[in-house]
Amino acid sequence: MTERPWLAAYPPEIPEDIDPERIPTLVQLLNQAFIQYADRTALHFMGARFSYRQLDDYSVALAAYLQTLSLSKGDRVALMMPNVPQYAAAVAAVLRAGLVVVNVNPLYTASELDHQLKDSGAKVMVVLENFGATVQNCPAHRQLDKIIVCSMGDCLGLIKGSIVNYVVRHSKKLVAPFTLERSIRYPDAIREGERHAFAPVEVGPDDVAALQYTGGTTGVAKGAVLLHRNLGANVLQVQAWYGPALKTISQGEQPLCVCALPLYHIFAFTVCFLLSMRLGHQVLLIPNPRDMKAVLGELGKYEFHTLPAVNTLFNGLMSHPDFDKVNWKNLRVVVGGGAAVQSSVAERWLQRAGQPIVEGYGLSETSPVASCNFVGTGQKASGSIGYPMPGTDMAILDDAGEPVAQGERGEVCIRGPQVMAGYWQRPDETAKSMTEDGFFRSGDIGIMEPDGMFRIVDRKKDMVLVSGFNVYPNEVEDVAASFPGVAECAVVGVPDEKTGEAIKLVVVRKSADVTEAQLRAHCAEHLTGYKRPKYIEFRDNLPKTPVGKILRRELRDETTKA
Repeated sequence: MTERPWLAAYPPEIPEDIDPERIPTLVQLLNQAFIQYADRTALHFMGARFSYRQLDDYSVALAAYLQTLSLSKGDRVALMMPNVPQYAAAVAAVLRAGLVVVNVNPLYTASELDHQLKDSGAKVMVVLENFGATVQNCPAHRQLDKIIVCSMGDCLGLIKGSIVNYVVRHSKKLVAPFTLERSIRYPDAIREGERHAFAPVEVGPDDVAALQYTGGTTGVAKGAVLLHRNLGANVLQVQAWYGPALKTISQGEQPLCVCALPLYHIFAFTVCFLLSMRLGHQVLLIPNPRDMKAVLGELGKYEFHTLPAVNTLFNGLMSHPDFDKVNWKNLRVVVGGGAAVQSSVAERWLQRAGQPIVEGYGLSETSPVASCNFVGTGQKASGSIGYPMPGTDMAILDDAGEPVAQGERGEVCIRGPQVMAGYWQRPDETAKSMTEDGFFRSGDIGIMEPDGMFRIVDRKKDMVLVSGFNVYPNEVEDVAASFPGVAECAVVGVPDEKTGEAIKLVVVRKSADVTEAQLRAHCAEHLTGYKRPKYIEFRDNLPKTPVGKILRRELRDETTKA
């Protein structure tokens, strides 16, 4: 299982391995960035620019404030914010103070937040005021020693900040009334921190940097324990992978990363924030990626070079009439992850943006990137998840943990320096997720090609069994999505008296002219009998995670309850 046939396919510029010692801790990464790139722009937000020096100053002040709260090294700090400058400053402050980042989805309900606060044992929280009412309604918030409350306009200066806050609070009514004891406003916390000297904390590679909670799409959300060395290694791996493409950017031009993915999600946390800090890039923060008009309007103001996104975002951008108003010509790295990129979306993107979507693969448990197709080679979307990252072993194993025959389906398993230390306070779940020789069981079904390229067939639990035949939803969805009138779709298995399970296709149409008969004819043309949908349902939208991953489990649950 230690053979690495994929190395023969590596371009000469990509190393076979990385040296994790080059980034022993994220504190070292950040400190070096703040010194080396002090005068460069680090963040763009609502037309404002923030330099690396400013971000350094904010984070030192906030770290000093955290040290006034009598926290101990390793204590957890929950961050519940969309893509705002305060998030970046808070991450740096928490890590520099020797504390642990607990990324929290701002769209959580009070009960979901309650689970994560209790499970993580967080002692402090930093939250955008838009979500203050959720925190108030969450019983576990009473365990918090302090709640730092941010507003959208905190960092935009007095006049602009006041206008933005007025619009958010009163015009758009995005802030419900709330009352939180033991709370302090972010600007006050910064001012208080500036009155104290920050005392650097010694942090090591094996200290916990973050608890990254799994999306909960397969059950109760668990906290993946990511050490400083796990995240540092993944930054180095992605840096090496992007290297050939980034070299094509003109010398002297500071690369710009579009961060439309939420930073609390591991994909953006590592690939947008940490990697950009490492390389001295600038990050364009998009606080609401669902507002396509606003996103495209913002993109129209910049020359940008890297765009990590998910299938639904690529699809949504292209479906908007303003897409062609944006200059896409400077793009060098377009990476799709989080969910499979549909071939029809990839083909349209290449035609319209001129740069191929390069599909990658990873999980919260792998910091996240485990594999990726090559960037900067002109390679078109292949429907694969590419090749393992430098220093990473991947294998296709059966239920007993043994390798399957070449080309056979099995569980994709991953071993490498980016793999988590385990699940937070869940040794039983950790044991179930790991093989004896250190491979993490992803729960995804895949195959490995002879050259070491991997393909995902589907989630293990999403597989549908029709009359004893395995049907993988991705395959059916890909066919349905290629029909011109389909905007989005999802496939789930539903109980059936004759076949055990049957295929249900849920479709969001571009036009009401699309009929069930047309879709059935299209599926019949491309799918064998047992793979064809027995049921087709039209909807206005599909349930999704905030990152844009379609929640098949929710669709299944609705069908079961009905």
